[in-house]
Amino acid sequence: MRTTTFTWLFTFIGAALCVIHYLFHDHDAIYMLFYALSVPAWFASVFSNIYEVSMLKMLVIYALTIVTWALVGYIIDRFSVSYRSKSKYK
Repeated sequence: MRTTTFTWLFTFIGAALCVIHYLFHDHDAIYMLFYALSVPAWFASVFSNIYEVSMLKMLVIYALTIVTWALVGYIIDRFSVSYRSKSKYK
């Protein structure tokens, strides 16, 4: 019994977060929301100059953000499947 509900849901959340940031990055609230919810963006300043951000660097940050959110969803799916199988045998 495998489920991928949270994987797809969290992947969509990560993709929506990136699209909203791309379209409305000039608004402070959206800018802060993206950098609060994107784990790769937390560490981007360690590896690059934050004052010169190219589109390629942002694409890498966007891709890593989507992958990070998908990974969180996958982990939740794995735990939910193992929890259901444990409770099923009790």
